[in-house]
Amino acid sequence: MAETTLDISTGKIVRVIFLCREYGPDSPHLSDYISGLNEDEQVSLVALMWVGRDSFDADDLDEALETARTEATAPTEQYLSGIPDLAEYLESGMEALGMNVTDAEDHFRDRD
Repeated sequence: MAETTLDISTGKIVRVIFLCREYGPDSPHLSDYISGLNEDEQVSLVALMWVGRDSFDADDLDEALETARTEATAPTEQYLSGIPDLAEYLESGMEALGMNVTDAEDHFRDRD
């Protein structure tokens, strides 16, 4: 089975988590950042959130990515801004996919 990967860097995911925690999921800071991501990055972010929310299993990442791509009806930043637990879902999704959340967050903080 081919390894499916997200088309978004860990650093960008952590930035979304940070902005969400710092300003809230409905903040213009977060919305502006997400709207500045390319389509593949936005699709990956939605799929990751769905994995973290248990809408999809980590093994079904391909399906989550395809669903995020084909069923997008609103701008991604509007969709994600309506999810109060967005930061927690993204962290859970990263953990489910075997991404090291703590190292990524530490690296992000060290950069700032």
